[in-house]
Amino acid sequence: MAEGEKSWREETVRVDGTDLIVVKGGAGRPLLILHDELGYPGWLKWNRALEKRRTMLAPLHPGFGRTARAEWMRSIRDLAGFYATYLRAQNLAPIDAIGFSLGGWIAAEMAACNPSQFRRLILVAPAGIRPPSGDILDFFQMMAPQQVLASVRDPKNTAEFPELYGGPMAPEQFEAFEEARAETARLAWAPFMHNPSLPHLLASVADLPTLLLWGRQDAVVPPSAGEVYRDAIKGARMVTFDACGHRPEIERSADFVREVEAFLE
Repeated sequence: MAEGEKSWREETVRVDGTDLIVVKGGAGRPLLILHDELGYPGWLKWNRALEKRRTMLAPLHPGFGRTARAEWMRSIRDLAGFYATYLRAQNLAPIDAIGFSLGGWIAAEMAACNPSQFRRLILVAPAGIRPPSGDILDFFQMMAPQQVLASVRDPKNTAEFPELYGGPMAPEQFEAFEEARAETARLAWAPFMHNPSLPHLLASVADLPTLLLWGRQDAVVPPSAGEVYRDAIKGARMVTFDACGHRPEIERSADFVREVEAFLE
């Protein structure tokens, strides 16, 4: 690959009346990536580490940016059903998948409905379950830059996003964050960022290899929620990273990649 050449591209896929924008890059077995409540973060260090062995598919959720809102969607479960339709239409199931925060919740809802659409599932600090200890951060009480900073344990150690962590934020980035936050509110306001029925529905998920990854100092979704996920999904394993907040893929990137590669391969 020539110096400066992008290792990813965008494609548009028509899904149930919506033109879904999908970021696609890498080579090998497909890996579905479901982004968090702040929108698609870009092609990060962990993506570059996997791109020689995995074809990564990162759809931009409807209403969270450049993919137009689908007005019929009223819940995270609706969004999960939309992605199930995408997998069927593209003949991708069963697929390996990794979901981050809100994206992890989407993946969990998909698994609760039909675990056979996944081969292996990685949930990175997923929302969706009310933690028995601590609370999910009420990030609508703060502006987007403060929410970004709250997602990491130490902003000074996150050189991956220098423009977001402590530096000036471009107006277009701020607007993108606010669009994503507005759609999150529309889909997940009440009850806030969780589905009370999800732990019960996940009890039917058996024989789906599932890995839960969490930062021990996560201030957005407390690790106690991960324990509920682990207990609900039979056979799930949970790995907790020390000195890490809500974004282990950035804060503990090397350890994150090692766990992901070992689990998927």
